[in-house]
Amino acid sequence: MPLSPGRGLLGLSLVLASVCAALKSAAQGNSATDALNVLLIVVDDLRPTLGCYEDKLVRSPNIDQLASRSILFQNAFAQQAVCAPSRVSFLTGRRPDTTRLYDFNSYWRVHAGNFSTIPQYFKENGYVTMSVGKVFHPGISSNHSDDSPYSWSIPPYHPSSEKYENTKEFQKLYPLENITLAPDPQVPAGLPPVAYNPWMDIRQREDVQALNVSVPYGPIPADFQRKIRQSYFASVSYLDTQVGHLLSALDDLHLASSTIIAFTSDHGWSLGEHGEWAKYSNFDVTTRVPLMFYVPGRTALLPEAGEKLFPYIDPFDSISELMEPGRQAEEVVELVSLFPTLAGLAGLQVPPRCPVPSFHVELCREGQNLLKHFQLPDLEEDSDLRGNPRTTKLFFSATAPFYIPSSSG
Repeated sequence: MPLSPGRGLLGLSLVLASVCAALKSAAQGNSATDALNVLLIVVDDLRPTLGCYEDKLVRSPNIDQLASRSILFQNAFAQQAVCAPSRVSFLTGRRPDTTRLYDFNSYWRVHAGNFSTIPQYFKENGYVTMSVGKVFHPGISSNHSDDSPYSWSIPPYHPSSEKYENTKEFQKLYPLENITLAPDPQVPAGLPPVAYNPWMDIRQREDVQALNVSVPYGPIPADFQRKIRQSYFASVSYLDTQVGHLLSALDDLHLASSTIIAFTSDHGWSLGEHGEWAKYSNFDVTTRVPLMFYVPGRTALLPEAGEKLFPYIDPFDSISELMEPGRQAEEVVELVSLFPTLAGLAGLQVPPRCPVPSFHVELCREGQNLLKHFQLPDLEEDSDLRGNPRTTKLFFSATAPFYIPSSSG
């Protein structure tokens, strides 16, 4: 069913009460000698259209604030610009060639191998693992269960999102007259048809059908392009407010000094570049994603007593200052590196590299360990840091479904 004009989906706000309850539970069990909590925020369809990635138009002060206290990877890429393959890939630490998933129609434990996941590994090492919203892609690709009970200590929670699907207020931040078109809107000359995504999912919308755009390359009219881009930018700012509320809750519960925060997306999104819209292509705009890690005492100083690391910032506040990212890494990295990096940052033994082939190996990783960027000893080589038992802590995955429609005004 086509979305009504001006609507954008964003699920993070729906679960803030649940997030805060889970964080409160973590706070009650936290002590100075406990293992670090891990908060993984996975956004759907978010390309690096953020202030911390030098976008001059989009207002994202809360995510920028997180970036200012994090290490930010400028060139991070998903394995595939499709939700299910990407999420299964980075949650297992294996590429789609290994998970044998390029679409939405198989469950890796049945069709590839009984591969461990990030939350499963943390759970097996004493963490309480919780999922709210879209972490695994729902349906066949996660066995219609979000990979429960393997990955989660309690059943994943999927709140209703209908009443929150409106970002029209945030469109005021982006008057249409200020919206520019993609700088490279033409389909590349000589592009093989197999390399082009004709954005058929977008064409199914009633408002797009009314445009009578020719298939496969017919361009969307410029005024309608501006409305699509306006709605996407508005949804980014709405997302930013919800991330701001979530991180502010960490401060309020005195968890900012004991929680690793990882922020990323499952893939990017085309907004007219190369004549493309949505995902499903291999251009940078659909495969490049934001990626940042906040590690208490590593990427930022621990907060003083009474100090808030993540005070909420209103994107409508015209006097809010643009914050520079913290440390930045320029090298190309992949989302399959999430697994070994989070394990290492939390003090767990980093899974070994996968052999070739690895279908028979339950626990291994195909991504690089990014710990060198945090100036931490590599846990694969430091035996003193291996094998320490984990106290039971919260590993909480929050997610923001992020589908961007056009707007009628």
